[in-house]
This record gives sequence, structure tokens and C-alpha cells, in this order.
Amino acid sequence: MNYIDKDFRELSNLIKVIDLNEIKFNIKNNFIKLNSTTQSNIEKFLNDFLFWGRLDIKNGIEDEINNKANTLKTHIDDFIWMYNKLNDYTSKKVLYAILNNWLNYDFKNLTEIMDNRFFNYFDLDLIPFSHDEVIVDLGCYTGDTIIDYFKTYGLNGYRKIYCFDIFEDVLNKAKNNLKNFKNIEFIKKAICNHRGKVSLFSNQFDSSNRITYEGDHLIDSNTLDNEITEKITMIKMDIEGSEYEALLGSKEHIKNDKPKLLISIYHGFDDVWRIIKLIDSFNSDYKYYLRYYGGPIFPTEITLIAI
Repeated sequence: MNYIDKDFRELSNLIKVIDLNEIKFNIKNNFIKLNSTTQSNIEKFLNDFLFWGRLDIKNGIEDEINNKANTLKTHIDDFIWMYNKLNDYTSKKVLYAILNNWLNYDFKNLTEIMDNRFFNYFDLDLIPFSHDEVIVDLGCYTGDTIIDYFKTYGLNGYRKIYCFDIFEDVLNKAKNNLKNFKNIEFIKKAICNHRGKVSLFSNQFDSSNRITYEGDHLIDSNTLDNEITEKITMIKMDIEGSEYEALLGSKEHIKNDKPKLLISIYHGFDDVWRIIKLIDSFNSDYKYYLRYYGGPIFPTEITLIAI
């Protein structure tokens, strides 16, 4: 058995054996051992972006610890299933490093898996050049991902691009940044699991604004299956925690077109395991890879590549 398999087996067995309260104690104890600056930075990050739960140890707020512990204990069999589904040892080590960071605040392995070889999403070892890509960019923001695509594959590597975002001002920036490129359509709409309206959860940070199902600020929504009828060859999703619902509304494309999927899976602890299981339930022909483009302290910018 190689060391990555061994490390993952030992970690998963430990999580299976100890009870939920022990997991919570272990996480909290390891957090308290960190230096005060690191503790403050982690708490500020979590409380600013609100994806994972609040954390303020001095005031007894431990939502993030509880959420993380519940995911580890309740879904360790799902993580084991996921580990066995991953198609290379880069991916397997990424998953191990994430779970070990959640439990033990392990920064060493998280640092080792940081991937700076290619632009985010576009791993040239996994995604070859094609003249005929029909690309859907969900959460196109200012067009930065599409610009990285052009830098990676050139200007002849696509037939059509659909750029979706829910904010008019952001979409206008994308239009301006991509104005010199052909066959790009810009659509102000939320892609989720139904046609109709969704609401907006606003935050001081644009990158954490996200859709919800309660509120007064309504936005048009649709499924990807309804919105685009032509064959899609690539879907990128970075939509602030709405990836699961968007995938539900992309089921027919995934079943029939088998597009390459480049999905952010870090906007909630459960997304790490449940998104890959959802895709696999739609189409079991996919091969799965994990790549990590985040930093060394708290795991974000985790990308699932399904091909």
C-alpha cells in the first residue's frame, strides 16, 4: 500500500471509530493550538463569507466546527466512496489533505497540493484542445475564466460560449472585457433546478453574493436543460454554493452530451462529497479528478473535474 492510500485509510478509520463529540473536541483543540493571528484570520474569513458557519471561540460560537464535524462523521463512507472514484493520486492526495485539514488543521499537506501549473480549471493533462467546444460559464464574473481559457487554448478552441451571471454590472464588465471575441452570448439569469424566480443573498463581498429561495430581490431563473438546447461540451460552475441545484437542472445535458464538468465544490462542507455523487447518479461514465488552487490555511478553490 502506498503512503497516500495508507494515510487516507488511517484518517478515515479514525473518523469511523471516534464519536461525534470527540471529533468536535479534536477540531476545537487543534484550533486553540494555533497562534492567535492565525486563529483571528480564520475566524474573520469564516464570518465574512458565511459559507461554512460562524466561528468565534471566545464567545462560544462554534457553528463551523459543528458543521465540519457533522460532515466528517456522517459522510465518511461517502468520502471513502469518493476517494475510490478519483482517477489519479494527485486527486486522492487533495481529498486526504482537505479532510486532514478539517480535522487537524494540517497546513503541510494543504500546502503540498497547491497547484500552480496551469490556469484554474484548465489542467492541460486532463483537458485537451478542441476546435468545437460549446462552453457554458456559470458565474462568469468579469470574464476572467474565459480569458484564462483563451490564454490556455488560443482563440480557435471554441465554437460558442455562453456567459451567465446574476448581476448586471458584473455582466457588463464581462461584455467589455470580452468584446473583441466572437460568438459569446451574455445572459443575466440564475441557473438552478427550476424555471421562475430566485432571491439574492447579498454580502459585503461580491464573490459571496448568492441565490436563495427567500427574500425580496428577485432574479429570473431557469434550468440549463431548458435554457440551452444545443449540445454542450464544457460546463464551468462557480456560483457561490448553488452548484448542486444548477447540476440538478443540467441533468439531461450531463446524461446525453457528456460535457466536461469543471465544478467548484468548496462553498460548503457537504459539497465536497455530494456533487460528485450527484454527477455519478446522472452518468456513471465520468472519470473524476480533484485540483486545488487555494491557499495553505483553509481549503477553498477546490475544483472537481469530471470527464
